Amino acid sequence: MTESTQRLRLGALVALVVGSMIGGGIFSLPQNMAASAGAGAVLIGWAITAVGMLTLAFVFQTLANRKPELDTGVYAYAKAGFGDYMGFSSAWGYWISAWIGNVSYMVLLFSTLGLFFPVFGEGNSLAAIVCASLLLWGIHFLVLNGIREAAFLNLITTIAKVVPLVLFIVITALAFKVEVFTADFWGSGNLELGSVMDQVRGVMLVTVWVFIGIEGANIYSARAQNRRDIGKATVIGFYAVLLLLVLVNVLSMGIMSQPELAALKNPSMAGVLEHVVGRWGAPLISVGLVISLLGGLLAWTLLCAEILFAGARDHTMPTFLRKENAKQVPSNALWLSNGLIQLMLIVTLFNDATYLNLLYLATSMILVPYFWSAAYAVLVSWRGETYESDPDERRKDLSIALAALLYAAWLLYAGGIQYLLLSALLYAPGALFFAKAKRELGQPVFTTLEKLIFVAVLIGALIAAYGLYDGFLTL
Repeated sequence: MTESTQRLRLGALVALVVGSMIGGGIFSLPQNMAASAGAGAVLIGWAITAVGMLTLAFVFQTLANRKPELDTGVYAYAKAGFGDYMGFSSAWGYWISAWIGNVSYMVLLFSTLGLFFPVFGEGNSLAAIVCASLLLWGIHFLVLNGIREAAFLNLITTIAKVVPLVLFIVITALAFKVEVFTADFWGSGNLELGSVMDQVRGVMLVTVWVFIGIEGANIYSARAQNRRDIGKATVIGFYAVLLLLVLVNVLSMGIMSQPELAALKNPSMAGVLEHVVGRWGAPLISVGLVISLLGGLLAWTLLCAEILFAGARDHTMPTFLRKENAKQVPSNALWLSNGLIQLMLIVTLFNDATYLNLLYLATSMILVPYFWSAAYAVLVSWRGETYESDPDERRKDLSIALAALLYAAWLLYAGGIQYLLLSALLYAPGALFFAKAKRELGQPVFTTLEKLIFVAVLIGALIAAYGLYDGFLTL
């Protein structure tokens, strides 16, 4: 198979973005949002999140177009702007987020199937873990047969999971009641929600997670048939997912009141549709969720392997992760990622709380490459790199990059000191991989500045480890 046959076109890249972003989160969105806010605060939260995430989408589009040589994914921006160790840390954090995210998809998948087959329980029973393991290795060998073939299958599953979402939107739009939507618009009738600003903050902390995956096309920069399609796929995928998310959320608030939505079990979209059409609505949404999770599993399995392979290709990661099979699939990277997923699945059999909380921690780690990507975009436009004949475009891109940087910084701050310390605990072991990659090149492991950064990470990791032992930090 020649390299050209493995190139990804615009449709496949858009599907990777949409497939990465639409997992299980959208199916639980009505309850998750209603638990935090009334309709007015929800609209404000969506407006702020949409602007913030749009600036990040434009950052990825701009960098893909202006820095085409940086074709190893979003971590390459951190490496180009802030050195090898920051680049490695971004890749490491992204990878951890990706493979633990796949564990969450599997547990949620079999928890959903547990509604029809009680043997699967909450998704972490022995039967569920055995079946999840079989599914994991089935997807593993599917991906080993070729990136382009797997990406095409991801395109099909992306289309399949969007269909029930569109059907839900059409049905709820027809049943939408303005008086239900406007009742207690600011949530003042529920003191537990707090002030409007408290509600908005709670909403934004929910909305950021459903946009994880916006950078999916950038991870595949080197495999794109047309490099300019990377930026297009990012923005097209963002707009498509934003529209679906907002419509699912807002239309639900015109079907059931805020307290009713907050009391629903997840996937709460099933409860909303059942409220409108009767009992057949819940199974329909459950089938859609199963398809969505299967598609999300495939998309993130591809991303897990690709981020390690891309890192090994430019010597950020050790060279053994650069090995490809005859179908040009990064096989060693895939084995390592799925091996750790299997290990975590076994852990969930004995302690699902550890898994769930590690999931939230790992998901927050993906904000680090977002932050450094925005910071690098600020540097590029500030220095005028590639803008020599286009000063007006430079000013526009600088403004967008600054807004994205502020938004990413706020998200890191919103996570709190606990997650910063616990993140350090996961970042610290990565230095072993970084050191191996550096020694393979015959280079010093750290620069003077990087030594200071690593010491700070190590101190944070030790505090976190002690905090977990002493009990003042919890997973």
